[in-house]
Amino acid sequence: MEMANKQRKVLRHLKFTRLCTWLLSFFAILPSRQSFNYGEALSKSLLYFESQRSGRLPYNQRVVWRYHSGLTDGLEQGVDLVGGYYDAGDNVKFGLPMAFTITMLSWSVIEYSEQISGAGEYEHALEAIKWGTDYFIKAHTHPHVLWAEVGDGDTDHYCWQRPEDMTTSRHAYKVDENNPGSDIAGETAAAMAAASIVFRKTNPHYSHLLLHHAEQLFEFGDKYRGKYDESVKVAKGHYTSVSGYMDELLLILPIPFSFLNSFDNLNFFILSLQLLAGKSHRKHQHILNEYRSRAEYYLCACLNKNNVTNVQRTPGGLLYIRQWNNMQYVSTAAFLLTTYSDHLQASNQRLQCDQGTLDPSDIFKFAKSQVDYILGYNPMGMSYLVGYGAKYPARVHHRGASIESYKEQKDFIGCMQGYDIGYSRQGPNPNVLTGALVGGPDMKDQFRDERENYMQTEACTYNTATLVGVFAKLHWLEKDYLSANPSLFAYRR
Repeated sequence: MEMANKQRKVLRHLKFTRLCTWLLSFFAILPSRQSFNYGEALSKSLLYFESQRSGRLPYNQRVVWRYHSGLTDGLEQGVDLVGGYYDAGDNVKFGLPMAFTITMLSWSVIEYSEQISGAGEYEHALEAIKWGTDYFIKAHTHPHVLWAEVGDGDTDHYCWQRPEDMTTSRHAYKVDENNPGSDIAGETAAAMAAASIVFRKTNPHYSHLLLHHAEQLFEFGDKYRGKYDESVKVAKGHYTSVSGYMDELLLILPIPFSFLNSFDNLNFFILSLQLLAGKSHRKHQHILNEYRSRAEYYLCACLNKNNVTNVQRTPGGLLYIRQWNNMQYVSTAAFLLTTYSDHLQASNQRLQCDQGTLDPSDIFKFAKSQVDYILGYNPMGMSYLVGYGAKYPARVHHRGASIESYKEQKDFIGCMQGYDIGYSRQGPNPNVLTGALVGGPDMKDQFRDERENYMQTEACTYNTATLVGVFAKLHWLEKDYLSANPSLFAYRR
């Protein structure tokens, strides 16, 4: 009995020591007293999606400078395609980036539902997801038909109009058995499968409906293979299928849908490692190994720990991929680094790179540095999240934001008239595109806040979508964690 008591005391001591070690690493990555309000950033990031809504806006719409738009979408083709999101500063509904946006929002909610709820933003997150999935249900009019785009970038870009005034083409384009689109079908299936998990407890009927559509879409994309931009040629030059369709299909290829329906921690791509680790998935071990190898090589590249290829950084420390909308890569990298650090922490692992081994806290610390750069800790002293902080882009490349609200100025604004009163406006936009993450600075950390500088001042839904979960985790760590877990300090002998 005495020996057993001693063993229990030793075990408690080891657990306490391990806890103290974790807490030290936790405090090491917390922001200083001059920290950022991540809760505010989270709230504003979710507000942004209301600015991008197409269709008939609901009674609880919080972005009051927007109004109904695109109410006849699909009418020409005899289908109801009202709703969904505009992807950026134009008025086209591109299906591929919309699906990726919903995938990332859903993934964020699955991973960080507790943190999002603690910040009081859970319902807003679900509303943002459902606005997209409601549209996908409409767009999937047959098991082997998916409407992939409404409008086209070429004609849309000739005009500068509020979405409430659109006179450009609203022709809709689809993929089907004769005109395949495995990439957009696979991405949309992934979005709906992920969302089905999000809604499983709060709305089980809707969850089942989404899963049903996801199964059909994946089967369609897998059976009738082809790149969607070969079928929807107007997508070329805007959202070209550069890498082909296998990456979108692989988002859910190795995961049986019956398993998806009961899984609480969906981790596409990187955290599919967890999905495939069980005995019942040994036949997919080669996929697991390939995912792990590619994922960890990419993460090591972001962390500048590969021998050969690493991601370039600006002098201010920002990951830099390309001149046009570089922030889409930064925000996605921050999310993947954060979720993978969680995976390593939970499984008591470390990241092995060519130039050393990294703890989960090291990985998350770098992810946090990218978020802090976005929020203002950068050479320009500017927040690239619109509406956040004292200094942020005021001339965002966005049609609706650059022209007086339809509610205040109901006079019709024509195609070229919009260029005169909106695009060429010298002052700030009359409407703040709150929560939008713009393209960001160049490789020397320089940024020109000019509306025509679309490479730096245009924002996209998929830029912001990947930040939602990271903001939620940072807010939780900074504000709520210790107060919500006082028992962690109550070491009992």
